Amino acid sequence: MSNIRITKQFSFETGHALYGYDGKCKNVHGHSYKLSVTVIGTPISDQNNVKFGMVIDFGDLKKIVKEEVVDVFDHATVFNKNTPHIDLANELKSRGHNVILADYQPTSEMMVIDFAEKIKSRLPDHISLHSLKLQETETSFAEWYANDN
Repeated sequence: MSNIRITKQFSFETGHALYGYDGKCKNVHGHSYKLSVTVIGTPISDQNNVKFGMVIDFGDLKKIVKEEVVDVFDHATVFNKNTPHIDLANELKSRGHNVILADYQPTSEMMVIDFAEKIKSRLPDHISLHSLKLQETETSFAEWYANDN
C-alpha cells in the first residue's frame, strides 16, 4: 500500500528574547506562531479497525502536538537558560507567568528541532514524522525534514 502524508496545522502565541543577539530580537517580544506537522505512514488496512483507511486519526495527532508543544508554549515566554534576563524570568515566574528556560537559543530553528524530538517520541511505531514548518511571521519560517536528519 502507498505511503501517505498527513498534515495538521496549529497556532499559538509565544514570547521570547534572543540572548546575545545584535538586533531588536534581543528584547522580549512575541510571535503568533503557526506550526504545520506532517507525518507519513500507510493507511490502516484492517477493516475491523475503527481507524480503517487512516494513517493516523487527526484527533490523535492533535492530542500529541497539543500536549507536547501547544499547551506548553502557548502564552509562555521562552528564554535561553543562560540569559542575562534570568532575574526577569524568575520575577515573572514568581508572579504566576508561564516561563520556559530552554537549553537552547529560542529561535525558530532551535524550537523546531525541539518540537520534532518531542513529537517523534510520541508517535505510534507505524507512523514517522516527515516534516515540521514553524512560521514565526507572515514571511519567515523554519522547516525540519526527517530525510535531512
